[in-house]
Amino acid sequence: MRARRGTVARCAEMLWLAAALLLLVVQGADAVKREDFKTCEQAAFCNRHREFAKNVTAGKAGAAYAVVEGSVRMEQHRLTATVQNEDAVPLALEVTFMASGVMRVRVQEEKPLVARFDDTQKYVLRDEGAALEYADEAALHYTTERTSGGLAHVVSYGGNTTFTMRMAERPWSVTMAVDGRTAVQLNTRGLFKFEHLRTRPEGDVPAGEWDEQFRTWTDTKPRGPEAFGLDIGFAGCEHVYGIPEHSSPLSLRTTRGGKGAYDQPYRLYNLDVFEYEIDNPMALYGSVPLMLAHSADATAGVLWLNAAETWVDVERADGGALGGLFGRREPAVDTHWISEAGVMDVFVLPGPDVARVYKQYAELVEPTPLPREFALGYHQCRWNYLDDADVRTVSAGLHEHGIPHDVMWLDIEHTDGKRYYTWDAAKFPDPAALQQSLARTGHQLVTVVDPHVKRDSGYAVWREADENGLFVGARGGDGSFQGWCWPGDSNWVDCFNPNATAWLSKLYGLDRYNGSTPHLFIWNDMNEPSVFNGPEITMDKDALHHGGWEHRHVHNLNGMLYHKATADGLRARETPNLRPFVLSRSYFAGSQRYGAVWTGDNTADWEHLRASVPMVLSNNVAGIHFVGADVGGFFGNPDPDLLTRWYQLGAWYPFFRAHAHIDTRRREPWLLGEPYVSLIRAAVRQRYRLLPHLYTLFRESSLTGMPLVRPLWVEFPHLPALFAEDRAFMVGSSILVVPVTDTAATQTVALPLPADELWYDMNTHESFAGPIQRSFELGLADTLAFARAGSIICTRERPRRSSALMRRDPFTLHVYLSRAADATGSLYVDDGESYAYEQGAFIERDLAFANGTLTSRASSRSVTAPEQAAFAQAMAAVRVERIVVVGAHDLTRASVSEGGSVRQVDVSCSGATCVVRDPAVLIGSDWDIALK
Repeated sequence: MRARRGTVARCAEMLWLAAALLLLVVQGADAVKREDFKTCEQAAFCNRHREFAKNVTAGKAGAAYAVVEGSVRMEQHRLTATVQNEDAVPLALEVTFMASGVMRVRVQEEKPLVARFDDTQKYVLRDEGAALEYADEAALHYTTERTSGGLAHVVSYGGNTTFTMRMAERPWSVTMAVDGRTAVQLNTRGLFKFEHLRTRPEGDVPAGEWDEQFRTWTDTKPRGPEAFGLDIGFAGCEHVYGIPEHSSPLSLRTTRGGKGAYDQPYRLYNLDVFEYEIDNPMALYGSVPLMLAHSADATAGVLWLNAAETWVDVERADGGALGGLFGRREPAVDTHWISEAGVMDVFVLPGPDVARVYKQYAELVEPTPLPREFALGYHQCRWNYLDDADVRTVSAGLHEHGIPHDVMWLDIEHTDGKRYYTWDAAKFPDPAALQQSLARTGHQLVTVVDPHVKRDSGYAVWREADENGLFVGARGGDGSFQGWCWPGDSNWVDCFNPNATAWLSKLYGLDRYNGSTPHLFIWNDMNEPSVFNGPEITMDKDALHHGGWEHRHVHNLNGMLYHKATADGLRARETPNLRPFVLSRSYFAGSQRYGAVWTGDNTADWEHLRASVPMVLSNNVAGIHFVGADVGGFFGNPDPDLLTRWYQLGAWYPFFRAHAHIDTRRREPWLLGEPYVSLIRAAVRQRYRLLPHLYTLFRESSLTGMPLVRPLWVEFPHLPALFAEDRAFMVGSSILVVPVTDTAATQTVALPLPADELWYDMNTHESFAGPIQRSFELGLADTLAFARAGSIICTRERPRRSSALMRRDPFTLHVYLSRAADATGSLYVDDGESYAYEQGAFIERDLAFANGTLTSRASSRSVTAPEQAAFAQAMAAVRVERIVVVGAHDLTRASVSEGGSVRQVDVSCSGATCVVRDPAVLIGSDWDIALK
């Protein structure tokens, strides 16, 4: 890990690695070793700020920060001021206002001793922040008010919605109100504390400020203390969501006092935590510092743009005075954010409704782009498929048993001695031929590429990086940082060095990655980064990156930048560029731009099955939409009932992959026998039936930023009973899923049917009316998925081996009638792989049923362009083969009008479901079908 180790130290490291590898491989081990990971009390900066908050609440803190008199300036879209406390170190405060209503608040020293890391914005914001649209100066109205504490500065802006920022000078605080209602408050509890940069004093220094010990590791902290904290309150709210990744409920728990409270803050610090505990605020693999607050009246959010280790306390008040500097007479959630380093950079997303919040967030960081279409299919993975023959046998076995799949995966054992971008020649003598064989039936291959690089002078990848200075540096600049991971002694590519990421991307060229073809895609694992012999199983905080920044400043960005370099490489390997597919374990705000993520090394038990729902939902709430959990659980051996139920749930994850540890028993679905293989087949086939709907949802998300899978409160924002619901979820706005996550073979599931409207069982078409609680007796074959009345859902019903083989298949339209006998929906189709859709090469249809007639019209987003015409011609023969109208009675005929011609087709009805068979209308045409 350090340069110039002695022989004894190196032997000790080798023994440590052997023990670590044994622990990772041996099954039956206990859950995560909590002593390997810090608590707030063991993180000196967190402990300091939490103690400061305790003293403020008790009235024992010193003078609060205040705006220096006469320092406030309002110019264009920006208000600036100087903030100071008894330390007499002036801080520069900057508040900017954006056209969307978003308010940005930044604080750092006016004259820092050395620069603070401020490039998080470069890596996260759209176009590195250059694309932010600020409010027009003429639309901003600035006034001042005299208060008992001095001046208050008020800025109002907005159109139909009025946003009002009010900044008090003494003590300093900022409040954002929407249409006169307080939404978000900064420092109204007086917890703002900013540790200014300083020179090390002579003599003894306070513990933890200039060096810090954790177990056997010492963090040298050469810059001294540079942390900061701020309280952020959400008025009128009882629930907050987001800040993944944690294995905790959707509605974040209280962390200071109160029934059922955690004894630790939520931690944001990307870590390799295998067999993680359930219902715990411990840090996991990803960190997205986005929090949303919701009440029946409004939704608001906060993006805390900082990549250093961060802790977040959550407190609730039911009303009345909350303590601190101001009293309250309404419910509220108060949060306390603490970061170790960097610049304080906070975006307030004022909403006021959930759609506006996601639009505001998407304008900042970009929404999830359209993925490769095959990536929405089923992925078959384990650590590890043994060789070429094993991969072919498993793929053929899935086909033999009628289970579609799109991707086969290879873990680390496919390489030559854990040297990434290589193949074990004995196991995979012709990897290109394997990929081409899979591709003939529409299947792709994924290989793992981890960020650690085996130290081996005979390994070209390591040698190039070493010769060109592309590795992360050791503390003090003494050579490259060294640590241990799967290959043994390793170095890590410095993803903050632009030369390093450019080089890394080129490694994915078809001329560089030997044995690769356009059908090979990539999985980035261990990119937190995971360092087996490092503190908390990660990189030392005082390791050095490009520009002289310590790892502490950039840690949570590391995985995303490695993910980005990989995606850039896959995108550029062909001309014209094609969309990449890259799965990453580590992520940050902005990772949605580069590919999918998953919830990490879970366990094959019912608790982890249940926990996957709020984990996937929390990621979607925070803008990480393309996410799933390992189906079946990574560690351990699921019994057949558990594995079956996991497939039934996993088919609804945005990312659908089965995965298993190397020491688990093989669990390909057919090995379970009947009835399990049939039930798993049904779940996977349901996923493939719904691929058109899922792809259309990705289109919606790419335009609006709305989640793919949604907590019920997102669709039903005025129903408080649903605000903490995390057992059931919505898929888009049209499908309600209630997974079965308990062990009993036959069990009762309570279903919260929201809103005073109809819901249709998607299997039986039986209708149910809300708002009610209903209970269902379910056997293993039974699943609960309900279509929302008033929806039109598009499917493809012909079973195929892969999604690629469905490309020219006809569509079925499912029309679920509301009480008013109407419905709406949409269908989006493009080539599923290129960027031609950006030039208009797509078909997008608005579907509507009203007054007994189903219509299809081109979306307002459709364009007239050569690319669109060419794509329409390629899809000209694709038709609608069936229309299923649910909630209708006694229909006998349908009159089809298309292209100036009219024809009659038969309709058959059974109960309240009527089917129009082969209306033969084209998906790219305008048409009307009148039912009689």
